[in-house]
Amino acid sequence: MNANKQFRKILIAGIFLLQVNAIFCQAKQTDANTPLHALNPDYPVQYSVPKIEEVNNKLDKIYQYLNDVTPASLIDKKTGKNVTINEIDSNTIFKSGDFRLTSYEWGVTYAGMLAAGKVTGNKKYTDYTELRLGMMADTYDAFKKIYQQYHVSSNPLRTVIEPKALDDAGAMCAAIIKTIQISQNKKLQPLADNFIDFISNKQFRLKDGTLARNRPQLNTLWLDDLFMSVPALAQAGKLTGKQKYFDDAVKQVLQFSERMFNKDKNLYMHGWVESMQVHPQFHWARANGWAVMTMVELLDALPADHPQRNKIIQQLQLHVKGLAAYQSGTGFWHQLIDRNDSYLETSATAIYCYAIAKAINQKWIDAKAYTPVCLLAWNAVSTKITNAGLVEGTCVGTGMAFDPAFYYYRPTSPYAAHGYGPVLLAGVEIITLLKTHSIELNDSSLQLKD
Repeated sequence: MNANKQFRKILIAGIFLLQVNAIFCQAKQTDANTPLHALNPDYPVQYSVPKIEEVNNKLDKIYQYLNDVTPASLIDKKTGKNVTINEIDSNTIFKSGDFRLTSYEWGVTYAGMLAAGKVTGNKKYTDYTELRLGMMADTYDAFKKIYQQYHVSSNPLRTVIEPKALDDAGAMCAAIIKTIQISQNKKLQPLADNFIDFISNKQFRLKDGTLARNRPQLNTLWLDDLFMSVPALAQAGKLTGKQKYFDDAVKQVLQFSERMFNKDKNLYMHGWVESMQVHPQFHWARANGWAVMTMVELLDALPADHPQRNKIIQQLQLHVKGLAAYQSGTGFWHQLIDRNDSYLETSATAIYCYAIAKAINQKWIDAKAYTPVCLLAWNAVSTKITNAGLVEGTCVGTGMAFDPAFYYYRPTSPYAAHGYGPVLLAGVEIITLLKTHSIELNDSSLQLKD
C-alpha cells in the first residue's frame, strides 16, 4: 500500500514538472528569439492567391458534369425513343437530365458557359450554350403550334412560349440575347422578342412602374426580380439600341433600392409589401446576390453617357461595401447575411465573388480594398466543387417569408441549380483578375501590388 502511494506521488510530481517545462518553453517563444508572426495560421479555407490553372480545372470539372447530365435531345415521353425535329408531336419532350434546360437558373448557367468560352478560349463552353439554345430555337415553332392546340403543361417550351412570371423570362432572355450576339443565330430572335415583350408589357407593376408580384401578398416586391428583369432589359437595349429598355432597367434598380435598401447596413431586404406599415428586414444572401449581380450586368451593357449611370455605380459601391463587411472568416457569407448563426451558403458567395471581381476588373470599385474579398470568396467556393463537378452547399429554391426560421432551415443540395452558373461566372472573373492584376502575400496577407 505504501509503495503504491509513493508511486502515485512520483507520477504526480513528474506530470507537474512536464507541465512546468511546457509553460516555460512556451514563454521562451517570444518575438525576441522566435518570429511568432510567421507561424502558419490554421486557416479552415486555403489562404493564398489562386493559380489560373487551378481555377480552369474547377471550371472544367463543372463543364464535364453538366455536359453529361443535361442532354440536348428529344424523346417520346411514352416510349422513351429518340425523336427528330420533324417528328415532334404532343408526346415529345426534352430528354430529362439532372436540371431543367429552360429555368432561370439555367439562364445563368448559359451565360456562365459563354463567359467561360470567351475568357478561356475553349469553345466547348460556348458550344454547350449554343447547342441547347439552338435546339430550342429549332423546335420553337413546332412546340408553339402544339401548345396553342393542346395547352399541355408538359410542353418543354411552355415557359418560353407563354412566360407567366419574371422567373420564366429574364435570365433566359439575357442569355439568349448574349448568344445571338456571339453566334448570330437569328432563329433565337423570336424567343428573345417574346420574353422581352412579357417583361416590358405583361408583367404586373406598381403604379409607378416598379415590377411586382401579387404573392405572397398583394403588391409585393421581390428583390430577386431585379435579376429576373433588368439584365434582359439591358441586353435588349444593347441589341436594339432602343433607349427605352435602358431607362426601364435603370428605373427598376433605383426604385427597388429606394424601398428595399437598408442605408445603415448597406444591404437589401428580401421582400417589401406595399400594404405593410412595418417592413420586416431579412437580408437573404442569394437575393442580395441577384441584386449586386444585376448592377454589374446592367453597367456592362449601359451606355457610358447614360444620364443615370453614375447613380448605378454609386449604388453598386454602397452594396459591395455592405457585403464585404459581413464576409465570414472562412470566405463564405451566411444564409442571412447579418446573422452569423445561420449557415454558410455557396451560391451567394459565388455571386458576390463574381460581382466584386467584375466590378474590380471594370474599375467600378476600389481594387486594393476588395481584391482580397473576392479571392477569399473564390477559395471558399472552390472547396465546394467536388471532383465529379458538383457544387455543394447551395440553398434550394426559396420563396419569401417574414420570419427567420424559414431562411435558417432551407435545405441545401448539389442539385439546387442556382449554384452552377454563379460558380462559372465567378471563376471567369477571377481568371480575368489574376491575368490583369499583380497579387501577392505581403507580410502573410493578401495584397494587390499595383
